[in-house]
This record gives sequence, structure tokens and C-alpha cells, in this order.
Amino acid sequence: MNSRSTISIAYDHPNTTQTSCSTAHAWAKRPREPEPEEKVALIANIKRMLKEQDAVLVSHYYVHPDLQDLAEATGGIVSDSLDMANFSHQHPAKTIVVAGVRFMGETAKILNPEKRVLMPDLAAECSLDLGCPADEFNAFCDAHPDRTVVVYANTSAAVKARADWMVTSSIALPIVQHLKERGEKILWAPDRHLGGYIQDKTGADMLLWQGSCIVHDEYKAQELLALKAAHPHALVLVHPESPRAVVQLADVVGSTSQLIKAAQQSIAQIFIVATDNGILHRMRTLCPDKLFLEAPTAGKGATCKSCSHCPWMAMNGLINLAEVLEKGNNEIHVDAAVIPRAVKPIQRMLDFAQMIKLPTRSIGNA
Repeated sequence: MNSRSTISIAYDHPNTTQTSCSTAHAWAKRPREPEPEEKVALIANIKRMLKEQDAVLVSHYYVHPDLQDLAEATGGIVSDSLDMANFSHQHPAKTIVVAGVRFMGETAKILNPEKRVLMPDLAAECSLDLGCPADEFNAFCDAHPDRTVVVYANTSAAVKARADWMVTSSIALPIVQHLKERGEKILWAPDRHLGGYIQDKTGADMLLWQGSCIVHDEYKAQELLALKAAHPHALVLVHPESPRAVVQLADVVGSTSQLIKAAQQSIAQIFIVATDNGILHRMRTLCPDKLFLEAPTAGKGATCKSCSHCPWMAMNGLINLAEVLEKGNNEIHVDAAVIPRAVKPIQRMLDFAQMIKLPTRSIGNA
């Protein structure tokens, strides 16, 4: 196989009238937005229950601003998925409440098998995870036994258990470069855009699974060029899950944490951001004097599926967060036989990060 070899696996699987990756279905489950007075009471109730249950709230940058603010206000964290899991591992709380999507809850459980892990909605999925079913992925790996298996964090516990390495978007480049220098050929999954970006940067022999993020896949180069023309002094920040043509227009390419850091450190006053618009809350909070614009998708009313926001991230809200704490439902379970195998590729990445002196807070993913 040459370095451009790919396998095409659709993430909308047949045989159902309502596919598991339907954003319409996901948006339909978006929790109701509470009224102002109701919100005050909900927040107070959630704070009380977190304390009473020895629980900590960890929130992703892409969830509702209310949950991001609440996590910070209660001693939790707002970050990317691996950092959320690591924070939970180091925190003494017995219960972890994960405001994000399912693979994040699973990663938290893999690193904290002795703790209870809850989520506001267990149906909050990820198109990259859904697009890489373990049985199909195992068959793909079986067909290419000579390749080192490298998977992105946005995968299920079962897929991680089949991998040699797990990576996040900001440590993927040095790890793949390291493997290339050792003469290893790579089987990469699931995001084709991130895989292609790394392949372009390293020249590694990579066989790419053809998954994609429904948010990042929608950014359009032509529309981005038009927005850049309207804001000629704007700095373009792009997550590498975006299509190659969009990445090529970026001033900064990086993970969520890297993009936030770039916004903080840059002297620019205007930024065009090509990643989930949930991140804009964090950017605007940290840089209140700067202007942040969403990179264009196809636009509402055209062919836009997500309109720059993950529908599954939007399934996290104050109302279902309060409900999960009240009822103790929506607990994440990972097969005990899978955990020892799934933790190995994660630990291998963490050990590599330590070897190259990359702080854990710098290896965040989507």
C-alpha cells in the first residue's frame, strides 16, 4: 500500500430508517433552555448535589456556556477530553460528571475504573466514534497486520483496546514522526482530515480510515476566503479535523487548547475560528477585548448539518445535569475486560509526552 491508500467507511450505516448519526434526531433531544429564575435555582441545586455526592463536574469547551462556567465555579475543569479524564483521575471526588460526548465519559472511566462516571445524556455521541464501529475496525486491522495501529481519542473503548497508540490532535504529529523514524507503517483511524494533515506534515506511510467530524467537515474554503477578505487583519485559527483546503488557509492549526492559547498570545484583535463554536465562550471570556468570528459552513438553509456546533454536545444542559445527579442514572460502564487493553495505548501516549517533556495540559484533543 502506498501512503495515499484509504479505506472508505461511511458513518451513516444502512438498515435503519433513522440512522444513528442523524443530527436531526440529536437536535430533537436537545434539552430545554431554563427560564432565568429557574436557571438560578437549578445552578444552586446542582452545586449542592455535587458537594453532597462528592462529585466533580468536568466540561468540554464545546458544551453550553452555563456548564462551562458551573464546572469552574465548583472546582471542576473546562478543557479537552483527555485533560478532563486526567483531571478526574487526580481529583479525590468519588463521582465524575462528564459534560461532553460518550467517548469522553468512556475515557474518564478507563482512567478511573474505581469511580462512578455519570453523563447528562448517554445518547450524546460523536460522528468519529459512530463512524468507526469496533467490528469493522477490527476487520480492517486484521487485514493489515504489518501496520502500527494509531487511533484518535474520539473513539470507543473497544477501538482503543485494539490500538497500539492513542493520540490527541496536538501530540499526533510527534508520535507519528517518532513511529516513522522507527520505520513503522501506520494504520490510522478515524478522522481522514487529521490523518491527512499528519501525513502531509510527516511523510509517513499511513493507511487512513475515512471518518470525519460532522462539524469540521463543513467548513468551506471559498466562504472562508470571502470572510478573510472582509476582515483582512483577522487571524485564522483552524482545527486539523477540517478539510485540507481550509487548513491551508490557517494562520494557526491546532487542538482546542492550542487555539485558545494562540488567541491569548497573539497581538491580533480579530480571529476567524474553524472549530465548534462552543469554544468561543472560552475565547471571549479570556480575551474580552478581542473579536471572534465563526468560520463559515454551508450556512443554515443550505446543506449545513451542524452549522458549526456539534448537535450531541448540545444535548448537555442544566436540566438533564440536575436530573442525573438527582436520580443517579446515565452511568458510564466499560467492560472490565476491555479496560486493561484500552488503557495501554493511552498510557503509551502519556509516557511519550513525558519523554519529550510535553505537559499533560498541552496534549488535548478535540
